[in-house]
Amino acid sequence: MRGGITGAISMASGLGTRQRSNDRTMRLRLLEELGHEVSTPTNNHQLASALTYARRRMGFDHFAVIYDQWIGCTAGPSLLIHDYPDQWANAYISFGLGDRDPVRRACGQSFQGFIWREIGRLISLTRGDLKMLSIGQEHGIADGFTVPRHLPSQVSAACTFAVGPGTRLPVDLLAVAEGVGAVALTTAKRIAGIAPPRAKAVLSDRQRDCVLLSARGMTASGIAKKLGIARSTVIQHLRTARERYDVHCAEALLVCAIADGLFCIADVHPAIERGHQHRLS
Repeated sequence: MRGGITGAISMASGLGTRQRSNDRTMRLRLLEELGHEVSTPTNNHQLASALTYARRRMGFDHFAVIYDQWIGCTAGPSLLIHDYPDQWANAYISFGLGDRDPVRRACGQSFQGFIWREIGRLISLTRGDLKMLSIGQEHGIADGFTVPRHLPSQVSAACTFAVGPGTRLPVDLLAVAEGVGAVALTTAKRIAGIAPPRAKAVLSDRQRDCVLLSARGMTASGIAKKLGIARSTVIQHLRTARERYDVHCAEALLVCAIADGLFCIADVHPAIERGHQHRLS
């Protein structure tokens, strides 16, 4: 009797192992198929068709791909493709919801795909965020899985697969969706085109020094003393820097300079860099 029970348990365990192996093989084959499907398009229409096929095969109702590239503070190539319900797309655009979209904010806080209902683990949700997600549900978007690709001041991109009310999110295929989304974003980048880098820096070395020291909180007199130049020269350097970026305040100038790679946050706040060094030593 004992041996019979042990044998039955062993057999069940073996069947479970084989089933898991078969499921894994199925997912790998699906990823290979769909990855190839979304890697070959050469224009928006072809990519939309490929993603429509892919999301159906994975059990999703909708998809969306957005790719925005920046050259410093200037918008570069971009691409937006989706098959969201018209009522939701129209509401999103007409009410300017993009600037308040919690999904877009969460993209900047994750290295991997995330389920919308778990966004609260990535960012603090406001009442407005919760209201927006609720409006999305009312307009046919119940839940989604978003694959982000975010490089501050360079690229903001995301591929989302969503389900409507009454459709269960296919959680067993999220790993496949992650891979397909990554390939789709690579294709989107190729279709949108790659923005060329600036031919030369917008600011001179001395102008950069003045902007950096100003960002650290130094006055024009303090900057002049540190650099060994006249106070009026410092003021002129800062004025020229603002004009070249077409901004009117020190805060906007700082954002543009960081976006252009002239310096980073750790340069503005050296204590941040020292903290990293202490932790590494």
